[in-house]
Amino acid sequence: MRWLVGWSSTAAGASGTGTAGATGYDGETLHPVGAHLLWGDPDPLWAVGDWRPDEVRVVRADAQNRIAVLGTCAAGDEELRRALFTARGGALRHLTAWAGSYTAVVQVGRRITVCGDLAGARPVFHTPWAGGTAYATAALPLADLIEANLDFGHLAALLAAPDVPAALRDTTPYEGVRRIPPGHALVLRAGAREIAGYEPVASLAVAAPPADPDRAVDAVRDALVEAVRARMSAPRHVPDLDPGPVPGMGPAERRAARGMPMPGIGADLSGGPASGTLALLAAGLPGRPGTLLGHGTGAGERLLAVTFNDLAVGGREAELERAGTLAANPRLHHVVVTGGEETLPYADLDGPLTDEPGPSLVTAARHRARFAAGSADHFTGHGARQVLDAHPARLADLLMDRKRRHLVRPVAALARADGSVMVPARVYGAARRLARTPYRTGLELLAERLIRRRFDEPRGAVGASLAALAWARPGPAARWLTGEALAEVSVLLGSGADRSTLGASRRPGEFHARAVLARYAADLRVLEQAAEIRSQRLHAPFLDNQVVRACRELPEALRVQPGARSAVLRAVLEGAGVTDLPPGWGTPSHASSAAATRAGLRLAADSLVDLFSTPFLAEAGLVEARVVRKALRAAAAGEPLPLDGLADLVSLELWLRRLLSRRGTCWTGTPARARAVPSGIQPRRDALASGA
Repeated sequence: MRWLVGWSSTAAGASGTGTAGATGYDGETLHPVGAHLLWGDPDPLWAVGDWRPDEVRVVRADAQNRIAVLGTCAAGDEELRRALFTARGGALRHLTAWAGSYTAVVQVGRRITVCGDLAGARPVFHTPWAGGTAYATAALPLADLIEANLDFGHLAALLAAPDVPAALRDTTPYEGVRRIPPGHALVLRAGAREIAGYEPVASLAVAAPPADPDRAVDAVRDALVEAVRARMSAPRHVPDLDPGPVPGMGPAERRAARGMPMPGIGADLSGGPASGTLALLAAGLPGRPGTLLGHGTGAGERLLAVTFNDLAVGGREAELERAGTLAANPRLHHVVVTGGEETLPYADLDGPLTDEPGPSLVTAARHRARFAAGSADHFTGHGARQVLDAHPARLADLLMDRKRRHLVRPVAALARADGSVMVPARVYGAARRLARTPYRTGLELLAERLIRRRFDEPRGAVGASLAALAWARPGPAARWLTGEALAEVSVLLGSGADRSTLGASRRPGEFHARAVLARYAADLRVLEQAAEIRSQRLHAPFLDNQVVRACRELPEALRVQPGARSAVLRAVLEGAGVTDLPPGWGTPSHASSAAATRAGLRLAADSLVDLFSTPFLAEAGLVEARVVRKALRAAAAGEPLPLDGLADLVSLELWLRRLLSRRGTCWTGTPARARAVPSGIQPRRDALASGA
């Protein structure tokens, strides 16, 4: 893991030391473990973890005016210096407009500004500390700093309503540690904090001006090309040297067995449109996109393309064939990674502690097998679906803008999938109800569903679309929560009149799209930490600020059309000069990951039942162990239960076990200081009141 951490104190010299740090409870000086100091008192900032030299840049105008950029950023030092002067007046948005994925921290006198990203893949957290405010890009260091207990209300909301911002609010799994929303910045002035948004908010009363589809697609292409170029322009990195040959193994096999990536740059090549677009864009840029000359394959110009072939569960033969056709490009070096039962979900549940819980914990080993064969810098197509596809609630947005004719094609596609002539009327009626329902009413309806335990939803594509045409709905794991946990979440939804403003200023489809993107980006961050390969960097250009902005400008009428994502990416490649795509490119795969999930669940059923013999979730009052064990056995036997909900339960239980079994802390100089959750889980009837 890599993060930055610092704080803003109430007055100069408040830390009580002459060097960067703070005075702890016993007079000791606190420092983050394994930290590199970027600047010192009175408001110090550290970079913690295995940052590369080119990933940490600090540009100073003078002793009191400086900017730090951590991550991949295309801006040069002179551009950063100009941005620093612009930020003196309080402007923020330009700090987030460079190509790449990074976190920017600006200090102007005693004012510190920390910018989060639009997707939520690079979050910012904060907590009160020593009379001021401590901040970090990870929540666990702050939880250690204040000896935070678990926030049971947040954990309950994470299971009951994970896609509802009004339930999750700005909380984290750690009590007292808060996160800033995507698209916002944390502004600290001598310890006092303020959350400021840097994106303009569209008016709900006036429809947005019609966007030109061709110009919008061109903007997506330019943003993607610049995002890829920002990574390609960065210095190349070679992992630690191979310690020597192993009988029967080639260089690539040795690196994979030892958890070492190949040198240079590579990309996923699943056969789908997202990963294929990035691989072809990277391979087509001028220069040497792939491995360093003299390393790996010896062909310094080729980009390493990795395809995962699941031998345990079939159904993706067409995608594999398309990946092989794309890999015939002479600028690509194709590697196929095979995986059997040992790479199924739930097969390997051992792993490191991540900053937060996430459903990807149950599939981390599966992804790690693919990443281990990748390069030191590896492109992934993660996030393309979330930024390009249309949430079903976008149909209500079109009705609000009086664009009914654009509903014809998506509704007709649903009717063909269902085979019923009643589909258009049902979908139109649901979209119309959503367009006329206030956000506050939607939250009240969800609270009532939770209290009454109404979780049954229609099945199939039409049923899923109809269920999604609501402001808020229960999460897939909600049906297994205790009545106390559901009641607590319903109280969170019903209390606080100001919470209705979270969605009142946006259209339902736009609001849902942002919430789904934030949840996906948070889980991708968990996956990166759980499946991390030493010396490797995973890149997800679709989650870059500029790419997200460009995708948000795509007209809704274009988004809702069947096959819109593959059409946009095909146009992106054509604009970049790539036209020879294989037949069927962009065709959605009918082989769902649910088959692999169910197969893994069936093989790991006994170990999962043992995991919930005495679960921490039951001690916290969130579930009853007997109910979860029964659900696991039923799902393994093939009953149609929501597999996503079981993944949420298992991953949260795994995360709690890893958190409570850890030793040590994120801080030095703390001989008498306990770490986060110092007393473990203490069962009590009012355990959930902490999140109220």
